[in-house]
Amino acid sequence: MVTSLHRNPVNRIHNGSNTACLQTMFCTFFIALQFTVSAQSPVFKNAIAPNRSKTYNNIVKNIITKNLSLPLTDSTEENWQDAFYAMEVLQYKQPWVLQKVKTVFDGIEKRSVSFQRALLELCYTNYKTQFELEITQLLQSTESRKVFAMCAEYKLNNNISVPMQSYIMDLINLRMHKTISLTDDLILDGVLGSMAERERTDFEPINNKLSFLINNSFLKGNTIVYSIQRKNRNYPGIAIVRDSTGNFVKDSTGNIFSVPQLARSITNLPGYLTNGNTPQGIFRMNGFAVSKSAAIGPTENIQLLMPYETSPQYFLKDSSITDTVWTKELYQKLLPKALQNYHPLLGTYYASAIGRTEIIAHGTTVDPDYYRGQTYYPLTPTQGCLCTKEIWSSIDGKRTESNQQKLVDAVKKAGGANGYVIVIEIDDQQKPVSINELLPYIKN
Repeated sequence: MVTSLHRNPVNRIHNGSNTACLQTMFCTFFIALQFTVSAQSPVFKNAIAPNRSKTYNNIVKNIITKNLSLPLTDSTEENWQDAFYAMEVLQYKQPWVLQKVKTVFDGIEKRSVSFQRALLELCYTNYKTQFELEITQLLQSTESRKVFAMCAEYKLNNNISVPMQSYIMDLINLRMHKTISLTDDLILDGVLGSMAERERTDFEPINNKLSFLINNSFLKGNTIVYSIQRKNRNYPGIAIVRDSTGNFVKDSTGNIFSVPQLARSITNLPGYLTNGNTPQGIFRMNGFAVSKSAAIGPTENIQLLMPYETSPQYFLKDSSITDTVWTKELYQKLLPKALQNYHPLLGTYYASAIGRTEIIAHGTTVDPDYYRGQTYYPLTPTQGCLCTKEIWSSIDGKRTESNQQKLVDAVKKAGGANGYVIVIEIDDQQKPVSINELLPYIKN
């Protein structure tokens, strides 16, 4: 197993993806975008109304239309992948695009794994029901376990019946009889865990156990950001901050500080998959930084690490640890005993073991109008990060509202970004999380 030393925060500028094509995609998207940071307020020039319109038209013309007009060959796969991702971000759905996507499935087994995954992300995001037959065929034939997992998630998203789960279980069992690596085991385990999560209704015991997390003895001496989420990530969660002495940060009115926080990816795939939702579990805070990505913007972000992105010694803040190889037992040391075997809170451990990287907590300059009508509007989804609302003036580009800055200020007030972020789902109510739901567990 591979571990790495903790990274320099300024190098962690992406949106929860370790896919090179998508990282390139962000640069391509926003290459002409500009932002500046003044002493008074950051400015994002492309928020100005004519620039927003120009950006949208450029993306449609030069990334979607132009790239999908190219013949699909080995050398143009990345062009098509860029177009797929652009359509996800813009929620772009046109009849001609649907026809293009249909043609791609002819001979899909000959395409690269990265292309197959990009196509599946597009289908999971924009075409949730249209390609069941084609994706069933790929599910049965693929040798890639990541592709298998994404196909299975597409099927499960449309049909969670017992026969469907038994069918997928049979396919998993066939694959597990082959010689596979630990990573592959974890990917298939992720599918099984996802099936269990879809049927889980035992949220009440976890709500009762929130007292084990939201108290001054849990990870004592550390600044902690709690990101409390719904099972349905279409509804925003909420972030609260506890200081190193165990007290929760309050706002100027004397109330417990909180800001809405979205833990939903553009794809809405499960957290164990790259570009899926923010996984549940523990993240190590690793300082502040300003991203080079104009999609994230000039507001300070909070750098985060998952277990396999750093050493056990650094993640656990324990100089006595000599192990250089991660184990689940090492990670579980951070959890209260009552929750050490609660599988969802192991999400960051498994997601990073499988290969997820570069999840941070950041603001946004993405046009919220792309998501008008969504339950999380005006927040914007990401590639799997924790994202807060920011509003930029359509007149002069100045930042007019920033929950991200409020969150950063609260973390600084609490002692700085040298502690932990805990992401946990509390139930499946179909509404945003409110601070009133958490007050019974908060004792200052």
